[in-house]
Amino acid sequence: MTSRIELPLGVEASVQSTGPGPERSDDVEVALKSLGQWQLAWKRFLRHRMALVGLAVFSAIALIAIIGPIVAPYNPIDIPGAKEQGGDPPTLQHIFGTDDAGRDVFTNIINGAHISLAVGLFSTLIAGVIGVIVGALAGAAGGFTDNVLMRIVDVTFAVPLLFLILVAAVFFGQGSVISLILVFGLLQWGLIARLVRAQFLSLRETDFVEAARAVGVSNLRITFRHILPNALGPVIVVMTLLMASNIVLEAFVSFLNFGIAATEPTWGNALSNSQGAMGDGNWWWAFFPGMCIALTVISINFIGDGLHDALDPRARL
Repeated sequence: MTSRIELPLGVEASVQSTGPGPERSDDVEVALKSLGQWQLAWKRFLRHRMALVGLAVFSAIALIAIIGPIVAPYNPIDIPGAKEQGGDPPTLQHIFGTDDAGRDVFTNIINGAHISLAVGLFSTLIAGVIGVIVGALAGAAGGFTDNVLMRIVDVTFAVPLLFLILVAAVFFGQGSVISLILVFGLLQWGLIARLVRAQFLSLRETDFVEAARAVGVSNLRITFRHILPNALGPVIVVMTLLMASNIVLEAFVSFLNFGIAATEPTWGNALSNSQGAMGDGNWWWAFFPGMCIALTVISINFIGDGLHDALDPRARL
């Protein structure tokens, strides 16, 4: 007679027979191993197929952005003798064709990838750090501190984001990659701050926090050791979506000539330089940069969707 044992969430069991030889006895050792929060999240993430596809695509794009400029066959700014062959469609020599100045579109896309991804990644990290700090202070302190910080967040929401970005880009170093990263990061932390605050308000009344207070754990340790790690799940998901949004936003402001300098090879500048090309039949000028932006954003959204499911504490393996 056998019995079925239901294991709690996050516990793995490995069964090993201890009987000698081929005729094993019924003596069995069962080893239980408790999985941590992030180990459980990783196992759930590995079960999300579209998230794994998105991770593979994004990893490939990131790898191209890192090593692509080193192995690119042409100079992204100047190709010797290119003026005579400008505007050619895709060929074996130029697989993505050339633009009106004779520059290789494939080389421009490779060299533009690291700038576009850097803007999306580092601006999101800046917004995430500021948002987590402000949200944690507001949620942990409450009272007057909470009111002041949340009113500041309300002010950031009151002014249209795109208007702020365009004005800031003009007055604080238009054309600089670092200035654009800072502008994006310093203007987009409000949503993350609100999310972290909401998580803190929800978690600070839970049983494990009350138990920590009962045994004399300091408020500072409770905030950063017990509450903050449990509040980061939704924040990570939002940051992945914000990164995708910032990549599109960089392309948009560069398309309007308010972003990265026009001489820099970015995906946004590639789209900006292709204005009017579609009407002349030069579809490849805009198609390939636009496809790279679309693939990057879709892959990041798939990763975010997988992280949302993986970091959901109610989900089961």
